[in-house]
Amino acid sequence: MTDYRFYLMKFIKLKMRTCLFPGFLFFLIVFSGCTEKSSNEKWVGTWVTAPQLVEPHNMPPEPGLTNNTLRQIARVSIGGDSLRIRFSNEFSTSPVTMENVQIAVSKGGHEIDAETIKKLTFNNNKKITMQPGTAITSDPVAFNLSPRMDLAITIAFGETSPDVTGHPGSRTTSFLAVGNQVSAAIFDEPVKADRWYVINNIEVKAPESAGSIVTLGNSITDGRGSGTNKQNRWPDILSERLLNNEATKNIGVLNQGIGGNCVLRPCLGPSMLDRFERDVLQQSGVRWLIILAGVNDLGQTPDSTIASKVADELIKAYDSMIVKAHEKNIKVYGATILPFGESFYYEDYRETARNKVNDWIRNSGRFDAVIDFDKEMRESDNPVMILSDMHDGDFLHPNEAGYQRMGEVIDLSLFN
Repeated sequence: MTDYRFYLMKFIKLKMRTCLFPGFLFFLIVFSGCTEKSSNEKWVGTWVTAPQLVEPHNMPPEPGLTNNTLRQIARVSIGGDSLRIRFSNEFSTSPVTMENVQIAVSKGGHEIDAETIKKLTFNNNKKITMQPGTAITSDPVAFNLSPRMDLAITIAFGETSPDVTGHPGSRTTSFLAVGNQVSAAIFDEPVKADRWYVINNIEVKAPESAGSIVTLGNSITDGRGSGTNKQNRWPDILSERLLNNEATKNIGVLNQGIGGNCVLRPCLGPSMLDRFERDVLQQSGVRWLIILAGVNDLGQTPDSTIASKVADELIKAYDSMIVKAHEKNIKVYGATILPFGESFYYEDYRETARNKVNDWIRNSGRFDAVIDFDKEMRESDNPVMILSDMHDGDFLHPNEAGYQRMGEVIDLSLFN
């Protein structure tokens, strides 16, 4: 008779975890992993801002970051009970030291709820130095983050770089205080700056069913023309609608717009092709991508020949992004380029090129769906013009009402 112990040892060595072996109760004991529940949560992005090299006129005001404290506000999309934050020094040429980083619930302005303060650590250390060209993610921390909460991120800096990685188009006020005031509920005489510096993204532990949408674009996605501290860019409006809809309440929105950004080449910030891997594919939990881009590429063309060529190159770039996103099981929605008649970009040949790109977006079948912002935002009797009451005076950028309209016309069933 064959000794059953021989087979038992083979099972153990091969780590075969089966709970369906009839008649052998001891298997449930030996292979106790059978009764363990696997995690049903994952990391999902709830907030992001695209990093770039900060231009000289957008640098931190005096007294500067070195040996001082910066408090920045980020309004998240989805909530959670555990989070981690990424900080970036990717475009700087010198190290940046963060002596102490804390998060808390913002009470408006530079005031925080001191009872909610949590310290962030980095590999269990409160102090971290980011080398030039690098980014760092904090250790996870328990925190009761509610949907659309204003989270205050307070950094006490040591030595910093003379050139700074950040995001100038925050439309959100940050507060710079002298010395180390990291734990202060209210800063002592802070200096204001409507910029973000060093902060990059926030991720939460969320249900397996959760996911995020990346909105990739330029100033119209970044929110030029929206209200400072109102958080009413079109991605914000979309986020609020998703959260208020039962079928989509676990979907975050990650705004990867950069004002003045181009698809094909560096303009302000790296080109969208160059930042696509980091800003889309490497974001946690991304399931959808909305691309609204190309107006800055077309708007800087000097003649009809080059405009037509740029239109063709934009189409190839969109197609390339679609392929890469689909490889990651990310659905891609194409948004048509808004009209810009009478703006500083308008020329007849640029309008022809815009229509060429929009026709491809609508009719190529390459996108998983089309969000026709052009149709929704143009004058019905003069389609080269944005609606007269929907722009901020330059005939290019929507105003607050325009962003509200853009956020409301998106079909939420695209994200079921």
